[in-house]
Amino acid sequence: MNRRTAFLTTLAVTTALTLTACGSDQPDTSAKGGDKATEATTPSSSASTSASDGRPKIELPADVKLTFEGGETGDPVKDAILADNAERMRAVDAAITGTDPKGEALAFYNTGKALKAAQDWVAQFEGAGATMTGEARYYDREVSLKDEDSATLTFCADESKGFSKDKKTGEIHKTPVTENSYVLYNTRLDKSSDGVWRTSQIISTRGAEQCQP
Repeated sequence: MNRRTAFLTTLAVTTALTLTACGSDQPDTSAKGGDKATEATTPSSSASTSASDGRPKIELPADVKLTFEGGETGDPVKDAILADNAERMRAVDAAITGTDPKGEALAFYNTGKALKAAQDWVAQFEGAGATMTGEARYYDREVSLKDEDSATLTFCADESKGFSKDKKTGEIHKTPVTENSYVLYNTRLDKSSDGVWRTSQIISTRGAEQCQP
């Protein structure tokens, strides 16, 4: 995957605010046409979320902002999936920025190949002496229920305002906005015995036509 080489040599990554995982197993997308979420910003855009029901509290630095659109579909199961997906994305960024140095939230909201990919992505930042700054917006989030314990979720990300930052110098490595600043994510989530929708697979398509503004 050439993303690793590009990141380590330039530290200018337009995907700094999100995880782009390369996996061998594509999530099952046979169930297409899930209900499209309404255009509303969820509370998960805040800098921190409180711990509840045994869930870890996630905090992000003041210079990192994530916005999740369409968190209320009217279906409580789909809304729970969207909420846990938002926390999963926040958990990755918390691990990268150092607000969750042990990766507790990362392990809580990921499992299987998605967890391994997330840990590898965090390690790339650590190895390069980098963190992240800026904004990311998630939109067109669509849930398709496979059964009572599994679902697929596709969503777009606008990563045009997210950048890598050198930990020592604080230098921000800005990159121009291109079609590749917009990404389609295709994920699978599985419900755990404690009722948490954990991401088990994640695949991304950078520059996807359906995510372009």
